[in-house]
Amino acid sequence: MRILITAGPTREFFDSVRFISNPSSGKMGYAIAAQAADRGHEVILVSGPVGLQEPPGVHLVRVVSAEEMFKACVAEFDTCQCAVMTAAVCDYRPVTRLEHKLKKQNKPRTIQLEPTEDILANLGRVKGSRVVIGFAMEDHDHHAHAEEKLRRKHCDAIVLNGMSNVASDDATVEILRAGGTWSAPSTGSKPQIASVIVDLVEELVSFCP
Repeated sequence: MRILITAGPTREFFDSVRFISNPSSGKMGYAIAAQAADRGHEVILVSGPVGLQEPPGVHLVRVVSAEEMFKACVAEFDTCQCAVMTAAVCDYRPVTRLEHKLKKQNKPRTIQLEPTEDILANLGRVKGSRVVIGFAMEDHDHHAHAEEKLRRKHCDAIVLNGMSNVASDDATVEILRAGGTWSAPSTGSKPQIASVIVDLVEELVSFCP
């Protein structure tokens, strides 16, 4: 099986050195990529900026911005049977990026933002019989928001990923399959949780024509 996996944050620059981002470490996506490769799957890992070593046996595509991640995912998904979208992609980017560092002034500054590409929704629209698994990082109304994301973005399953998991070596997740009910929480190291996710991938892909 050829699997596309995304991991880490994106960075959206408003001048030559400063950017909007988030604290995603990429550990979950890298652990899933490593587990899938260990099982003999061909893995394409599209990664934002992280401080992690490349997993053995994985084809790593490094990107920085949401636009770069979008283009890489669209290019790679054509030949994949499944996509597992763990990356914490910034929802907005500055409309304008200055060519030089913005000098500090003793007055407020306004930065206009525009939406970034919705990578998960795009893959969900074009997937056909392929499998797309999303991740939902929620800080309130967790199940309701994750359920809405699964429906709106045409996912085959959604993994609810709590705020306490960010940058941690351990994680607690819940999984909802399309048309199903929430699983019991799974808690363990990120490699252990990655094994659960790859089990899910293998099962869902096996049902596809």
